[in-house]
Amino acid sequence: MSDKPRVPALEGWFTMDAKPQLLGSRCTECGTFFFPKKIQYCKNPACDSETFDEVPLSRTGKIWSYTNACYKPPEPFIAAEPFEPFSIAAVELEQEKMIVLGQVITGVAVDTLSVGMPVELVLEPLFEDDESIKMTWKWKPTA
Repeated sequence: MSDKPRVPALEGWFTMDAKPQLLGSRCTECGTFFFPKKIQYCKNPACDSETFDEVPLSRTGKIWSYTNACYKPPEPFIAAEPFEPFSIAAVELEQEKMIVLGQVITGVAVDTLSVGMPVELVLEPLFEDDESIKMTWKWKPTA
């Protein structure tokens, strides 16, 4: 295993803790959650607020929908070589009741997933360059 530092592939989108969390925002007026963070104006049609708090989002949720990626995504995505298909899940976060899309951990085939399956947020390497290992969030089935 490499001794390079592990850094987020997207700075400010998630924590690098042992129990990572996505970093979203919540409108200070209506309480609507957003991911990625919203900082300009609330997208809730009933709200005209422009102020937000940064908040950590739920680490757990349930699969709302899922699919697989059997082709190599275009740049700027950096895929492993040789490319291997991976599963993708749209997850309804436990407390926020919002849907967040993300890859499923390596080795979990799409035919093992199901709607309603509980998952938790974990970190896995996305790619490695000369300086560091770029980490990203993924969903890990818990049942």
